[in-house]
Amino acid sequence: MKKCLLIVSLLTASLFVKAQELQVPLNDDYEMEMQTAAYSSDYLFHTALRAWTESQFNGVLNLDSINESYRIKINKKGKFADYILNSILNDDFIRLRYNDCYVAINPYIDFQVGKAGDRTTWVNTRGAEIKGTIGDNFAFYTNIKENQAVFPEYIDQYCSTVKVVPGQGFANRFKEKGRDFTNAAAYLSYRPAKWLDATLGYGKNFIGDGYRSLMLSDNASNYPYLKVTADLWRIQYTCLYAQMTDRHTVLADKTYARKWAVIHYLDFAVTKRLNVGFFDAVMAKAQTHQQVMVNDSTYTTIDMKRGFDFQYINPIIFLRSAEYYAGSSPDNALLGVNMSYIVGKHTTIYGQFVLDEMTVRKFIAFKGYYGNKQSYQLGVKSYDCFGVKNLFMQLEGNIVRPYTYSHTPQGTGSSVGEDNYAHYNEPLAHPWGANLWEMVARAQYNWKRLYFQYKLNYGQYGDDWDVENNVWANYGHNVYNDYHDAIQIEGYDTNDGHFLLTGRKTTVMINDVIVSYLVNPSYNMNVFAEVTHRSFKAEGLDNQSDFIVSFGIRTSLDRKYYDF
Repeated sequence: MKKCLLIVSLLTASLFVKAQELQVPLNDDYEMEMQTAAYSSDYLFHTALRAWTESQFNGVLNLDSINESYRIKINKKGKFADYILNSILNDDFIRLRYNDCYVAINPYIDFQVGKAGDRTTWVNTRGAEIKGTIGDNFAFYTNIKENQAVFPEYIDQYCSTVKVVPGQGFANRFKEKGRDFTNAAAYLSYRPAKWLDATLGYGKNFIGDGYRSLMLSDNASNYPYLKVTADLWRIQYTCLYAQMTDRHTVLADKTYARKWAVIHYLDFAVTKRLNVGFFDAVMAKAQTHQQVMVNDSTYTTIDMKRGFDFQYINPIIFLRSAEYYAGSSPDNALLGVNMSYIVGKHTTIYGQFVLDEMTVRKFIAFKGYYGNKQSYQLGVKSYDCFGVKNLFMQLEGNIVRPYTYSHTPQGTGSSVGEDNYAHYNEPLAHPWGANLWEMVARAQYNWKRLYFQYKLNYGQYGDDWDVENNVWANYGHNVYNDYHDAIQIEGYDTNDGHFLLTGRKTTVMINDVIVSYLVNPSYNMNVFAEVTHRSFKAEGLDNQSDFIVSFGIRTSLDRKYYDF
């Protein structure tokens, strides 16, 4: 109900403000020309903060010409027949224009069937998106989807454990093996000046140049946010205020715990080739817990509504000082750097470093101190690779130390996980959590509307399980665990010995091949066939090997991460 009210309020507000251009979908599988232009040494472009807006491509790329190049000519006689065929193959399904106003309505579907071992899998998604602009400075968008699905067994087990469908919301049981879930997104975007943009939305954001982001990814479910972005000279500066939900913690009034995320990102385009970005984030819970004396010998724990801490409205990057003055540093702060450099025409070397905590003396000693929490990313990707138009290749490595993104509860009676860097039971950064390394390789080629895609995920993580004693143990993989509850490693001093992959060593390898045909480029409707092989090996468990085949028709506007 709250989601529906938010969407209605956003659409209602659109009647009273002026207009701006739309955002580019976070799913970039069918946006190769835009990606190639953004990562070009010919232009100064701020690539790291996504979703991009169409206005960012002014002077860089003619989006209308791209749409025209994909257009299938319709030679039917009669305006009605032409309109119907163009709606299916070329244009928005329903489109209305009046003076400087534009509104479009498109289907948002995912109909697919497949086989995963002995299990017949299927997805049945029905929905629609509504988008539009008024003049040059205002845009509005909303979508809503109703879903039922039978997933491969490893995804279904994830839904049972985490209580959510990966990145898509609460996982209700549907019949014996299925899932039933609803999700929605919306935003209003207003540009009062050429250099300033404000977006009020319910959705996702992404910071980085890689397939993964160790700063802020689109892995978790949608959330309400306010994003203000200023472009001045060679600098793009963004303040993002969001409210996250912790389904692990239920308050006295039966609602889920809330927490505030305040994120700043400053991107400096040093040259057309070199971009350097500075990141900070604070996660602050929206309630505290306190023991109150009932009588001389009895205490009770009550929830205290904290509300938003207005010290964090400070738009200046690096909130550590504001967090300090909030009192005994109660919140979870992160810092980071994102860099990218374009080599040649369209080849980009990129990387990220995120600092959750570090004790320099312990870091230099290299004894695996549990409070040294950092993550690292290094990758390279190339568009029009080897001079072949529309050939894209990427290789990326990610390392996340144990306990990164986790936090410790503050105050008597606090619940685990409230200040961690997560939302709706899922990490906000790498979907595997922490205590991991991963390598991602991707390749894509398209000829006109025919697309070929390949992706390999290979990596390991240390799971939170003591194999020798066959019991749960906190090795720093699950970001919802209190890192002060870290297990004592035999042979090390207290809090030492927490190196990468301590715990139950788990190896994951996923090969995924997709062949698709883009039926309509205006809303990324495509028919596809997909083959996936997943290998999962963990100490003390039987090896799993999943061979999954599926095909169908879908609208690809957001990304779904099933590679875990």
